[in-house]
Amino acid sequence: MLNERLIAKTVAWGSRALQKRVPRRTPNQYLEGLFAPVSTECTATQLEIRGRIPAELNGLYARIGPNPLRVDNPAAYHWFTGDGMVHGVRLREGRALWYRNRWVGTDSVNRRLGRALAPGPRHGVADVVNTNVIGHAGRIWALVEAGALPVQLDAELSTVRHGYFDSAAALSYSAHPHRDPHTGELHAICYDSLARHQIRHVVVDRHGAVTRDLAVPVQHGPMIHDCALTAHHVVIFDLPITFSFGALLRGASLPYRWNGAHIPRIGLLPRTGNAAEVRWFEIEACFVFHAANAYELDDGEVVVDVVSYPRQFEQARGTGLDNSRTHLERWRLDTSSRVVRRQTLSEQRQEFPRIDERRSTQPHRFIYTVGFGVDRPRPEPLYRHDLQTGGITRHDFGPSQVPSEAVFVPRSAQSGEDDGWLLAFVGDLASDRSALVILDAAHVQDEPQAVIELPARVPLGFHGNWIPEAA
Repeated sequence: MLNERLIAKTVAWGSRALQKRVPRRTPNQYLEGLFAPVSTECTATQLEIRGRIPAELNGLYARIGPNPLRVDNPAAYHWFTGDGMVHGVRLREGRALWYRNRWVGTDSVNRRLGRALAPGPRHGVADVVNTNVIGHAGRIWALVEAGALPVQLDAELSTVRHGYFDSAAALSYSAHPHRDPHTGELHAICYDSLARHQIRHVVVDRHGAVTRDLAVPVQHGPMIHDCALTAHHVVIFDLPITFSFGALLRGASLPYRWNGAHIPRIGLLPRTGNAAEVRWFEIEACFVFHAANAYELDDGEVVVDVVSYPRQFEQARGTGLDNSRTHLERWRLDTSSRVVRRQTLSEQRQEFPRIDERRSTQPHRFIYTVGFGVDRPRPEPLYRHDLQTGGITRHDFGPSQVPSEAVFVPRSAQSGEDDGWLLAFVGDLASDRSALVILDAAHVQDEPQAVIELPARVPLGFHGNWIPEAA
């Protein structure tokens, strides 16, 4: 471990030095417009509201994304590597109690802000937590993949500690754990640039204890941003974006690139099995950042719904993304023939697929996505996909409105699928401000149930969740 840390520190130092030598081309789209970081933390308790906030929404809507405190060389900056900032709106009985934004208290952030370092272990030299924020085991956690440990936040989004939930481990985790709604367990596939020949299946029980940490051998150090969960399996996306020493030596802040030599494959790992029991399915070259859901059919076939990219991360320095050709797809894994059949559900450019997560591991009818252009923010719709009828309903927010990921919140624990609301932060290109928009999930084409105007812009970012007050 000491040698690994020494190597990691040496590589990190060398990478930072190389990044400074990257020619300073400007502008960088991920530092401008709706992507641009905000400069201060704020708290607001007097929020302007249009419409009516449903009284059943009692909890916290929280979302995280990159908000760098400092960028030494804009030309080398990658959107995935900015310091994390969490944004949250607390709702209760039809009222919006507050909006807060807070930097995640990693060591580099706290040093720059003149704050004490947060307690808890550290992993490697990675010092950015910016990709997801969840509620689990009665606490709030900010997450990132392949690097820093989870960071626990308090009810007002300030940093409490670093930690691997309630384990003493100091290992990389994932940005996308999936909760089994029946057991309350979190399942994740984790990778680490310091251990490129393995990935790990990690299970955290409903109380926060790590109950499983299984290594699975791989090649080339693949980036595995997400996974999927069925009743009996974890779905592994071992696809052709892998660690690149060449990119690292060219000063890339995110040294992962498209690797044509890496065989693309999907793995089915039994949730309680060992690494030798993984069944691998080769697939045409593509990449998946996000899966909506997965489930098993009676004949053993596994259905997985994903947003698929034909290629990604091919640029020399890789500071940009290309989602111009994304598709919402259904993959059917035939467990007898080991063949994957791909079906396009929608050819619209879109991302961030979400479902009613009470349906996780089971057949689902509805998927919610948003149009999303990472090359240039522009007005985009929200899509509601009805997989039973094949119908697609959309909500257009306005001529200058750009939505982020929409999260489904059920009306009650007993309500049916699609009976609830969609919550999303929406940025305004014209005013450079943001709002929390609440839509009726079953009638997304209608006017919003409520629009909560925020005192600051929420930069375009990554993922968030609804954390019920009872949790």
